[in-house]
Amino acid sequence: MATVLNDTKSNGAPPISELAAVTLTEKAAEMVRDLIAQQERDDLALRVYVAGGGCSGLQYGMALDENIEEDDTVFETSGVKMVIDGTSIRYVAGATVDYVETGMGGGFKVENPNATGGCGCGSSFSTAEGEPASGGGCGSCGCSSH
Repeated sequence: MATVLNDTKSNGAPPISELAAVTLTEKAAEMVRDLIAQQERDDLALRVYVAGGGCSGLQYGMALDENIEEDDTVFETSGVKMVIDGTSIRYVAGATVDYVETGMGGGFKVENPNATGGCGCGSSFSTAEGEPASGGGCGSCGCSSH
């Protein structure tokens, strides 16, 4: 369950509620806590964002960040402080971030109820709002499932 630390409105996005927050699976939360501990800093949050690109028009991004901007929504889930900018929140609200391991290694995977389409590798997606593809085209995300 998420605890909202800062509830902002921006870019016409509705306020985030405990039900709309991005959640982390326990495995993902453990990996993020480990990454933050490796940095030996207590001021870092997991920033989840959406950017144009990829095969389907939008792609996910995640980074450890110390900066909180005015339009950011800040909340905590599974013991991890998370930050999402005002534009990205409308695309990822309600999503779950998991950490998965395969024979090729491990990585974070986003299960997003807002995505209406995406490429096979899961790194890019589209929504019902019909964002135009930003020229990423086939193969731009490294996915071979096209």
